[in-house]
Amino acid sequence: MTYRTYGTDEFSLPLPIAQAAREIAEQFARAQPTPVKAEQVRRNTLAVWVVNDYLQMMGVPTDRDASDSWNPVMRLCADVADLILPGIGQLECRPVDAQAQTCPIPPEVWQERVGYVVVEVADNFQEAKLLGFVPTAAVEELPLNQLRSPEDLIDHLFQLRQSTVAQPSPQPTPAPRINLSQWFEGVVEAGWQTIDSLLNQPEFVPAYAFRGEDAIAFRDVQTGIRRLKLLHLGGQPGETSVILIVTIQTTAETSDSPIDIQLQLHPISQPQLPAGVQLIVLDETGTTFLEAESRPIDNFIQLQFSGTPGEVFSVQVALGEVRVVEAFVI
Repeated sequence: MTYRTYGTDEFSLPLPIAQAAREIAEQFARAQPTPVKAEQVRRNTLAVWVVNDYLQMMGVPTDRDASDSWNPVMRLCADVADLILPGIGQLECRPVDAQAQTCPIPPEVWQERVGYVVVEVADNFQEAKLLGFVPTAAVEELPLNQLRSPEDLIDHLFQLRQSTVAQPSPQPTPAPRINLSQWFEGVVEAGWQTIDSLLNQPEFVPAYAFRGEDAIAFRDVQTGIRRLKLLHLGGQPGETSVILIVTIQTTAETSDSPIDIQLQLHPISQPQLPAGVQLIVLDETGTTFLEAESRPIDNFIQLQFSGTPGEVFSVQVALGEVRVVEAFVI
């Protein structure tokens, strides 16, 4: 397939925004803690709805309710506008204003997407234009003159579906290992945040109810570097989203000195972790060498160990059949 790019006016597709879409977008927006966050969620919701309507008209199956953009915790914690396409993957639907020359692409959606659709949303929220798409994006500002047509989007999704049918059990591409030693130099991978950057954002305050020892464990770090990442373990939205916190520190200054590593797992919107959440550390061969499992009374669980620069390990967070793995190199 040969793709062509033009000015977006040559192939933009005008679409109405349904009253139901505006009502849902307003409902999602009212649940946000700040006007800025509310406007972000409102426009993201409308973009997803418009793309969902278009794909259904074109015969492409969608599962909007299973998307992160329809998950109240994920809407609160990240700038997401994804749409689940069963058998294909997550399609990101990014809104822009009229006359925009670029489309913002937040780093948290640079991965695990099968494409990026840009939707121009009118100021009155009555109509939208499907401007086009790109199959990949790893820039914070995507020039709109790089977009391919909506017709090419359908071809792209068809090819992805055919590839999936031809290879029903593909081996997943290993994710790049997170380099912990670089954290000491201020280099942190996308998706990882500092504790202060999270708790100082007003939109996160309602989602946390840390009390007593849990609050102390979450916030108190005298030395070292601490970063966190939000993980979703499936199930009901908000009930099985957790925070993985990684703290590293070393008392020596030589490059080969051991590094102490602490892992913590906290709930997001519930006082306790769901019972049965597993926090597992695997060595480079995939063998378990540390693990912990939450009880109904646990506010958090944690593991501690040490390693030397160059060693590799993985952290697995599991609940039932759902497993999320983060790979690290010290």
